Amino acid sequence: MAEVECRVLGAVEVLVGGRAVDLGHARQRHVLAVLLVEVNQPLPVGTLVERVWGERAPRGVVNSLYSYVSRLRGTLSAAGIQLVRHAGGYMAQAQADVVDLHRFRSLVARARGTRDEESGELLGEALALFPEGDAFAAADTPWFTHLREVLATERQAAELELGDVLLRQGREAELLPRLLAAVAAQPYDERLAGQLMLALHRQGRTVQALEHYRTLRRSLDEELGLTPGAAVQRLHQELLGADDSKAPAPPVSDGARAAAAAPVAVPRQLPLAPAGFVGRRRERERLANAVGRIVVVSGPGGVGKSWLAARWAYEEARRFPDGQLYADLRGYDAGAEPSPPSTVLRGFLEALGVPADAVPEEQAAREGLYRSLLTDRRVLVVLDDAHDTAQVLPLLPGSPACTVLITSRNRLSSLVVAHGAVSVSPAVFDDGQARELLAGRLGAERTAAEPEAVASLVEYCAGLPLALGLVAARVAANPDFPLAALAHELADATGRLDALDTGDPAVSLNLRAVFAMSRRALSPPARRLFDLLGLVPGPDVGLEAVASLAGVPRGRARALLSELESAHLVHQHLPGRYVLHDLVRLYARECAARDEAGERADATVRFVDFHLHTAYAANELLDGVHTPFKPERVDPPAPGCTPWAPADFTDAHSWFAKEHACLVAAQELAMSTGLHVEAVHLAWSLISYQLGAHHLPEYARVWQTALTAAERQPAAVPRILAHWRLGHFHAMSGRRPEGLDHLHGALDLAEQAGDTAARAHIHRTLARLWELHGDDRQALHHATGALRLYEELANPFWLANQLNAVGWMHALLGSYEQAQAYCEQAHSLHIKHGRPGDEASTLDSLGYIAHRTGDHATALAHYRQALAQFRAIGDGANEADTLAHIAETLTALDRPDEACVAWTQTLDLYRSQGRDSDGDRAEAALAALPPG
Repeated sequence: MAEVECRVLGAVEVLVGGRAVDLGHARQRHVLAVLLVEVNQPLPVGTLVERVWGERAPRGVVNSLYSYVSRLRGTLSAAGIQLVRHAGGYMAQAQADVVDLHRFRSLVARARGTRDEESGELLGEALALFPEGDAFAAADTPWFTHLREVLATERQAAELELGDVLLRQGREAELLPRLLAAVAAQPYDERLAGQLMLALHRQGRTVQALEHYRTLRRSLDEELGLTPGAAVQRLHQELLGADDSKAPAPPVSDGARAAAAAPVAVPRQLPLAPAGFVGRRRERERLANAVGRIVVVSGPGGVGKSWLAARWAYEEARRFPDGQLYADLRGYDAGAEPSPPSTVLRGFLEALGVPADAVPEEQAAREGLYRSLLTDRRVLVVLDDAHDTAQVLPLLPGSPACTVLITSRNRLSSLVVAHGAVSVSPAVFDDGQARELLAGRLGAERTAAEPEAVASLVEYCAGLPLALGLVAARVAANPDFPLAALAHELADATGRLDALDTGDPAVSLNLRAVFAMSRRALSPPARRLFDLLGLVPGPDVGLEAVASLAGVPRGRARALLSELESAHLVHQHLPGRYVLHDLVRLYARECAARDEAGERADATVRFVDFHLHTAYAANELLDGVHTPFKPERVDPPAPGCTPWAPADFTDAHSWFAKEHACLVAAQELAMSTGLHVEAVHLAWSLISYQLGAHHLPEYARVWQTALTAAERQPAAVPRILAHWRLGHFHAMSGRRPEGLDHLHGALDLAEQAGDTAARAHIHRTLARLWELHGDDRQALHHATGALRLYEELANPFWLANQLNAVGWMHALLGSYEQAQAYCEQAHSLHIKHGRPGDEASTLDSLGYIAHRTGDHATALAHYRQALAQFRAIGDGANEADTLAHIAETLTALDRPDEACVAWTQTLDLYRSQGRDSDGDRAEAALAALPPG
């Protein structure tokens, strides 16, 4: 097979045998770029959308994504790159080294572990992969912007390392032009300035070297209010004392002289190697690529940070021939204060061979001696369980030959910003890794003997390595007990943290104590917010909802969430959206239960009101003008609640898409806390979105909850509404008896109440039920009855929709002239009184009539108009059906290539909507097309 190259460091390209493959337009290329950057790693659809489109994704964006992936899949398969579906998303499968970014990182990692001659060649080869200009120049989403910054940092680090190698090889003349250009672009980089000064000096241009130092010092002072660092100052002093009459020679620093004079000692301080290690391949690769830098491994308590650091340190110890230093900084130890840096420095200095009585008393002197001893030595420094940046800064070596590996529950963001630290955040284990850990601890035979119990244990531990380790410890303490017994104990969420306690007083073996230490380190306002988050149902929560939950302004909520995020008690998995680990959430719920009952109740009302009032406003923009049974009055939001106001249809649809699962959970919270009116109103607000997006299971769920809430209210309208919507669900799901029960129950209540509009809506739904059951004449009977009732009401939109429904039923019965007449009346009303998109269903009906009467060109025109409108209003269910109609019409027009594209798009939509029988039909139609 021809050689394949995938380029993402410049313009996104795929080359096969040196020839570029057509990857389509820019946005489609950006989708591919994201997949290639994460090659062989699955990415959820939501992550892909966020990375490619950012926070302002348009309506219908998921359908666009499916279309792009479908096109790319066909283009790339011949190049040996497979785009495959994986766990609700996609993954690019290929050899990692065919992607220039991954080849660059691999070459740099290899260079850091070899002698200078080979290292220089590898670094040169790596840097040659970067073209002129920025990567992803046309992509402006936050993810691409951040990635550009990361790549620029990695490129600069490799360039600096290559400069050091060339200087050690005496290749100053070759390096000098490159340094002059680099310094002009980065005038404040002191390491670069030092390389230039040294190169100039060795070329006999010491005066220019000194002048460059003066320029640097003046610029730092005038522009930033800073002075040059100690390393550049020492070099300046050495150049001032250089003898220009002799051939230029590399200066020897004070630190190097001090290190040479010190006793030779190679510390080996790593703790016992961890047993039973599993997974973390990506994280270990990132650590391997960061040799020579500062690395912060941060994450929540119990996620396995120290485990990962210790494992990697043992695996890579050979890369640090001058030793490994280790200190437990006790940043989150319940039994002790964090270790003072001065104490840690004393231990390090003694390990490096400094006699105890020679260790300086002053901390600044200790730091200076420590850095001098590590100059030009390849030493790994492991700082475990750091509390904050201030504790770590005095322990950082000054030599780029050293690697510093820090673990912390705190993100230590300032180290990343100010010192270019690499951030590594281990995630919780997936199910496969969790099973592997349990099998390793308990034995493969034992886990294989009780697969259902193991599956439950994995689910209850939610991938947290510490929790899985505690389960293994519990089992080891009772080897004769079946695993099912422990799984049964863990099934009760309220006692799960107790069940995960081994009884060992050590903090590391007590989940509740681990979480408590993280909570205790928070400020009081952040601690209060953490507790309140224990009340929140749903898979995640948005920033605006958190602000209302806490009763604080949005900016204050963001600041408090940032503090929780830094402590790894929450995770911002999408911009502005936060999630708690399941076990952390249980602990937060325990904390909330200890808080004042009134505070909990007020926070719950604010949280429910936020979702209700925002959903109400969003539904107004989607279809609120026409949605039946609109509540006559919704009480104002509770004090401290600030609902979000969507600006337009796009805002409203995007908000529903992001918040859908949370809205369902908020409705159940309202029900469980006695907010019955709010529970029904929330269900009403979701009608248009749920039907348009084909969320039928959730639609049933909210209306079952709404019916329970309605039965606890004296008014008849909520009960009519709930029975009607449940009848509609059962009709759509093919359950005719259940649908008829609910619909006739709703009809009885509506007749008792004398509600003409309700009777019309219910008859319309009865028509749909009989249509889906295959009895078109019974369906026409109810559709005509509904039309007579709608004619009594002053609502042209409802009337137009029902004229279309009657026309559609006539079309199904083969009465095309009558069908055309009703549908044209409906279309005229929509044009006169409707909004953009209102006539989409009528256009689809007119397309069907034209198709059935042999006018395929007119049918195609109607269908395409309808498709554009369904897409514009985010109605994915009708979009899929209309695409199927287009595909059928194109087949009738003998245009198989276009029909193939339409059927492929239809199939992707049906599968994404869980419409398996429709998907099977589309797949069969695709297979029946003639080969092209």
